[in-house]
Amino acid sequence: MTIVCYLSQGCGAEQILRENIAQSLTAEQVQAEVAYHVIDDKKAIALELSGSPSIFIDGKEIQPQGSVGFS
Repeated sequence: MTIVCYLSQGCGAEQILRENIAQSLTAEQVQAEVAYHVIDDKKAIALELSGSPSIFIDGKEIQPQGSVGFS
């Protein structure tokens, strides 16, 4: 499993996100490659992300919000 997280600079959810992912993987006894990328709004729009954080598991966004970018 691969988990990729995109966050805006200064995202207040980063620490809790890291903790929640680590705890979830441990609880479920699942191994995953986890990557965190802090990016700006221009990059978020280019990637068509729906907010911060944007989380992808095996290439699929898990919480689409219907808007593009971090604004």
